[in-house]
Amino acid sequence: MTVTTPFLVAHILLGGIGLLLGPLAMQARKRPGVHTFAGECYHWVMLGVCITAAALAVLSWQRIGWLLWVAIGSYALALMGYLAAKMRWKGWLKLHLAGQGGSYIALCTALLVINWVTITGISGFATPWPWLVPTLMGSPLIAWVTREVALGRRPRR
Repeated sequence: MTVTTPFLVAHILLGGIGLLLGPLAMQARKRPGVHTFAGECYHWVMLGVCITAAALAVLSWQRIGWLLWVAIGSYALALMGYLAAKMRWKGWLKLHLAGQGGSYIALCTALLVINWVTITGISGFATPWPWLVPTLMGSPLIAWVTREVALGRRPRR
């Protein structure tokens, strides 16, 4: 067992929990209860993902140090979405959707990059596809939901 093993195990577990919490929050009624609880948990899980990714990056700096910036950016999106909902800034809902959605895209990207070799036989670090596919699929969905909300066609179930 190397010094990175506990951080890697925690990172994988937290990332998996985040991948489960995202759809739970997305599908729940938009009122206090499941949505807010799942969203609150999602924020703290994303902080844990960022901290464990930072630890892994620092401990293996020569190999994956650059992932520190990816982790910080991913958490920054989650934090923006979280704070927008908590603080109710002007235009908060748009920021909430973009932040939470963007951070979820980051989780999906990480999952795909790491597992790309199993899916295709090619390392996810050797091709741009696993880095692009979640963004190419998720960004239009975020834009669509944001537009539907703005037009009043997407009720706050």
